[in-house]
Amino acid sequence: MVLLRSKTTSVFLLISVACYSCSPPEKPIKCSSENTNCTITNSYGAFPDRSTCRAAEVAYPTTEQELISVVAEATKNRRKIKVATCFSHSIPKLVCPDGQEGLLISTKYLNHMLKIDVEAMTMTIESGVTLRQLINEAAKAGLALPYTPYWWGLTIGGLLSTGAHGSTLWANESSVHDYLLELQIVGPGGAEVGYVKVHLEFLEPFHRQSIYRIGDRVSTNTSGNGLYNSTSFRPIPSLELGSIRTLEELLEHLSYADGKYASARTITSKLLNTAYGLSNNDDDFTGYPVIGFYNHLQASGTCLNSHRINSACAWDCRVNGSFFHQTTFSISLFLAKSFIQDEQKLIEMEPKAMCGVELYNGILMRYFKTSDKQEDAVDFDITYYRSKNPMIPRLYEDILEEVEQLALFKYGTLPHWGKNRNLAFDGAINKYKNAREFLKVKEVYDPFGLFSSAWADQILGLKMV
Repeated sequence: MVLLRSKTTSVFLLISVACYSCSPPEKPIKCSSENTNCTITNSYGAFPDRSTCRAAEVAYPTTEQELISVVAEATKNRRKIKVATCFSHSIPKLVCPDGQEGLLISTKYLNHMLKIDVEAMTMTIESGVTLRQLINEAAKAGLALPYTPYWWGLTIGGLLSTGAHGSTLWANESSVHDYLLELQIVGPGGAEVGYVKVHLEFLEPFHRQSIYRIGDRVSTNTSGNGLYNSTSFRPIPSLELGSIRTLEELLEHLSYADGKYASARTITSKLLNTAYGLSNNDDDFTGYPVIGFYNHLQASGTCLNSHRINSACAWDCRVNGSFFHQTTFSISLFLAKSFIQDEQKLIEMEPKAMCGVELYNGILMRYFKTSDKQEDAVDFDITYYRSKNPMIPRLYEDILEEVEQLALFKYGTLPHWGKNRNLAFDGAINKYKNAREFLKVKEVYDPFGLFSSAWADQILGLKMV
């Protein structure tokens, strides 16, 4: 159960592509016999190390009492446990239990809005509620969660667990957890308490009052029906996805940087002309400003629920679509300029090295106040080509990895826990000033280490693998 505080809003190629009716995305958990002998992956179809994660069984509780019973039984039998969501959108192996005898607990059906208190401006929800549900239900009650991720294909439990966020330097509230008032956690317990404990935590939000942002709100009777339908998150025809990927693979194979440069110019021009998916009146973009209700502009993800034939989300692994790495980290606001200058020096050495990044919308930058990180920070989100063959190097791989290493090791940046290759987590726990306190709390909630895994213990510095 989660209680959140809200606010009021004022080359020509011959391409063969297998076409399926793909959208919505495929389920991340697959079992060979009902809910047993299962595998789980992320929404991209591959973890950074390309390993296959297996579990003996998956449980789909529909109520809090069912969840308590599942955790109690697993604890009694000392089974390894991992929590999975309906989307499994995180890139790292957060959902992989140890071995092949573990239990997956899915929050797919723990997706209920339990209570909305308009006067107190609070919402009580289950952890499987999606960001889209939260945004829509809040809007119906005249409420809003001001800063959230731009992709609505996340559950509230998942985005809280990975520290997902929006972007602002205007208020101390750029992450969803800044609005968290209460958190009910079901965890392992001893025999004397029935092998399960329910912890109810009360949190003090960092910022205690509403923030009115001058210049970004207008009266609700102002005309405008603005909509944000991100071009990256729309359903895309399978044939188009296959064409784009096949061309990129060919350019990589030929080491043809000029071809990537030309493709990048085309994509960048298209994104600018279409305002990245913004429209003034349902479909057409006529210019800025775009005026509309906040819940229509806050986030998007129409590929999740589209039923267009032979279309999919861009990264759907059932078609030959996008396959990429994401390197995402946050750096002190006061060091950001120096990091950018170092990055520019690398690009001066090889000006075309970052053209591949332009194919994935360039480098996304977001901002944090101190409640999110240890100090005010800038988040850099870099997406780039990943080969289906792990033995084939990427074009300008050396430059991109130098950028990654500069960030992680020279500037000591903090990784995004829902993204990144494994390298980003090497020694990351030592960068957090409250790491020891965190590990003590982890011990309280999971005294037998049932929710731990070899991978998680390694990145937390608890065990070498």
